[in-house]
Amino acid sequence: MTNFHRSLILGTSALALAGCGADEIVSPGTGGDVIINPGGGGTPTPTPTPTPPSSEVTPAAGCPTISDPVGLTDSGTISGPTGEYRVCTMPAQFTASSTLPYIEGLLYRMNGRVDVGADGGPAPDDSDGLSDTNVQLTIEPGVIVYASGSSFLNVNRGNTIQANGTADRPIIFTSRDNVQGLNTDSSSGQWGGVVLSGRAPVTDCIASGAVPGSVNCERQVEGAAQPAIFGGATPDDSSGSMSYVQIRYSGFVLSGDSELQSLTTGGTGSGTELSHIMSFNSSDDGIELFGGRVNLSNLIVVGAEDDSIDTDTGVKANLQYVIAVQRPGAGDTIIESDSDNAFNDSTPRQNTRISNATFVHQKADDQAIRIRGFADYSIANSVLVSNQGTACLRVDGQEELFRAANASIDEAGPVAFDSFVLDCETPFRDGSGSTAAEMESVFDNGTNNNSAFTNTLSMLFLNGSNEDAVPVFDVTAWGSFFELPERIGAVFAENADWVNGWTCTSATVTFDSSTSACTSLPVYD
Repeated sequence: MTNFHRSLILGTSALALAGCGADEIVSPGTGGDVIINPGGGGTPTPTPTPTPPSSEVTPAAGCPTISDPVGLTDSGTISGPTGEYRVCTMPAQFTASSTLPYIEGLLYRMNGRVDVGADGGPAPDDSDGLSDTNVQLTIEPGVIVYASGSSFLNVNRGNTIQANGTADRPIIFTSRDNVQGLNTDSSSGQWGGVVLSGRAPVTDCIASGAVPGSVNCERQVEGAAQPAIFGGATPDDSSGSMSYVQIRYSGFVLSGDSELQSLTTGGTGSGTELSHIMSFNSSDDGIELFGGRVNLSNLIVVGAEDDSIDTDTGVKANLQYVIAVQRPGAGDTIIESDSDNAFNDSTPRQNTRISNATFVHQKADDQAIRIRGFADYSIANSVLVSNQGTACLRVDGQEELFRAANASIDEAGPVAFDSFVLDCETPFRDGSGSTAAEMESVFDNGTNNNSAFTNTLSMLFLNGSNEDAVPVFDVTAWGSFFELPERIGAVFAENADWVNGWTCTSATVTFDSSTSACTSLPVYD
């Protein structure tokens, strides 16, 4: 059996990561110092093959009874490398609050779109003609949910999810192929993802004439065949909580060019609690935040094939302790940001603040971070490494770079960087309406920034001596969500254990070598 342990394995051997292509970027497996060196060479060391469980899982006798009147459907069994499991298919819509318990030898399945409750409308009363159903879906630690194709989970407005795993037993949303052992470390796009639809303000209203940020401003989840609506005027709305959750192999194309992300928040309010979320190999973005008021801590995005973090339509987001690592040769930007699709100065303006991030960009591309569309953006206490010659920062437009406080705008200030270090062959590039020199000037005006930094990261994410030597910027002035960190970066000696136990192991990056491979399922004693 595979046990989950809270131990960060740090060896003493040195493995060099070359910047010469996908096959030369490897996980250290059992640990060691890995120096990202764009000009280096070296022979890759393959990730050790995970030890299979000592005995295989056997299927549970049947499906549990839940409160929902439709209940779970016993769909037989499914087999994979870790054993045989009872399959319990969820109803297409939960109409009563229900709990999915952890049962050994049992997996839960989504067969198409699964809704939690019905859409309660943009207001938390019945003034819009839609009454809240107040359905809560609770998922116990250790539960594994799988799906395929266009299946996705949508938590409708007025309803909530409580999906709170533990460091030893995370909750896993994954694909059928993952269960059957068919995936590799480059597989992706095998099912939809998880969507939280809330009532907080958004822009880009679907109704003609609706005022952005008002109760009448709503949007629709991208690609959904049947409308999945979000938005309203309740900044502190709650869609529930999610913690210690993995979302693997998501991003199936629902329609046209529209794909879901691992996690999509649409108009999610500040009452929603999100922490310890891992996105692995989304074929689109790792996470995308559409409007709302989002607070998210301890986020890991690995192998996203579009943007690791995409923020738009007026979101006001606070993130602390963030790791985003692309697969070598895959992905687009680490961050893509704009305020609204019309690229005008409508309100609410986006205002995203990130502290203590470690970003590793591993593809020859246009830029690692792109900020545009009149978005306000602040990054502090963070490290950005681009090891394939890609420019680090691009900011489009004079408004984003130089706008001062303006009484007509709901948030004052353009992009801002403090205690942010860049290890890139080209730190800045020209944007639409701005130049690299202007970007450099703004960057240099911040405190403790360094655009000629040499990283000493090990294992792609763990601080070395150079990172630890950078002075910390006090982000508590940003708001009560943020804590004053001991160091810059996402993982350092004083907080190194937050990545342990609940993550999975891959050739891209290994956070804890005691955990099971992302290509497999964990098996618990």
